Amino acid sequence: MNNRVTQLFNIKYPIIQAGMIWASGWRLASAVSNAGGLGLIGSGSMYPEVLKEHIKKCKAATDKPYGVNVPLLYPDIDKHIDIIIEEKVPIVFTSAGNPKTWTTTLKEKGIKVVHVISSSKFALKAQEAGCDAVVAEGFEAGGHNGREETTTMVLVPAVCAAVNIPVIAAGGIATGRQMLASMVLGAAAVQIGSRFVASEEASSHINFKEAVIHSAEGDTMLSLKQLTPVRLMKNIFFNRVQTAEQQCASAEELKELLGRGRAKNGMFEGNLEEGELEIGQVSAIIKSIQPAAAIVEEIWNEFEFLLRQPLK
Repeated sequence: MNNRVTQLFNIKYPIIQAGMIWASGWRLASAVSNAGGLGLIGSGSMYPEVLKEHIKKCKAATDKPYGVNVPLLYPDIDKHIDIIIEEKVPIVFTSAGNPKTWTTTLKEKGIKVVHVISSSKFALKAQEAGCDAVVAEGFEAGGHNGREETTTMVLVPAVCAAVNIPVIAAGGIATGRQMLASMVLGAAAVQIGSRFVASEEASSHINFKEAVIHSAEGDTMLSLKQLTPVRLMKNIFFNRVQTAEQQCASAEELKELLGRGRAKNGMFEGNLEEGELEIGQVSAIIKSIQPAAAIVEEIWNEFEFLLRQPLK
C-alpha cells in the first residue's frame, strides 16, 4: 500500500508495532520491520546503556526502517535522546508528555517524530510542535492511557478532522478487520501493541503471554487515574489498587503501593498475581502466540481480502 504513512516511514505495510515496556526489544522490532511493518524499540523499561545495545542489535538484524518509542514521563530522557541521535535512529515515537520538549531537537537531526495523543486538543498541540504524524490512541489500549476515556471509534475520526498530518489509529486493534475499520474512519495506518505482546519475539514473559491469550472480555480495566491512567489486567495487585482507590488513597499512598519494579515483576518476570500487567481490551480476542512476521502477514492478508468484499 502506498499512502502518507508508508511514504513517511518508507515501509511496505501501514502496520506499526507499539513500543511497549518489557515487551518491545530489538528482536521484536527487527522482526516486524523485516516483515514490512515498522518495528519500535520500547525504551521506557531500559536504562540508557541498555537502549544503546538494543538499537545496535536492531540495526544489525534489519536493513529496514525501525524506530524507538520514548515515554516522556520516565527518567533519563535526555540521555535516551542523546543515544538516539548518536545512533542515527530514523524514527521516534514520543508519548506521555509535551511534544514540544524534544520534537524540534530530533527533527533538526533529520529524525521523523510521531506523538501519541488521546484527544483532538493534544493532536493539535503535536501538530503545532512540528510532529510528522500522531497516534490517536483510544481508551481500549493497554498501558498508559488518556484521562478522557474516549474510544478509538470516536477518537480517530475526531482527530482526523482536527489535524492535517497523518493519523495512526491505536487501541483495540489486533486484526485486519479492525485495521480496515480504522482506515475507513480516516486513519492512514494502525499501531498494534497487545497482539505483539503475544508474539514469539516479544521479551514479555511466557506466563504473561499465556495470560493474554487466555484472557476474556472484562479482564482489563483502566486504573490509577489519580497518578497516570493505565489499563491493567485484573489480578491480586490490581485488586489492591482498586481497594486503595475506593478508600480514597492519596497519590503518595498509591505510589507506595506501586513500589519499584512492579511492571518488570509482572510482564518481564512473569508474576501474574503481584505484578503490574499492562494489556489492552483486545487481548480478549487474541488466542495464540505467533511469530511477529506471521502476525503482520495475517493482519495484512485479512485487511486486503475484506477491502475487496462488498458491504453486507
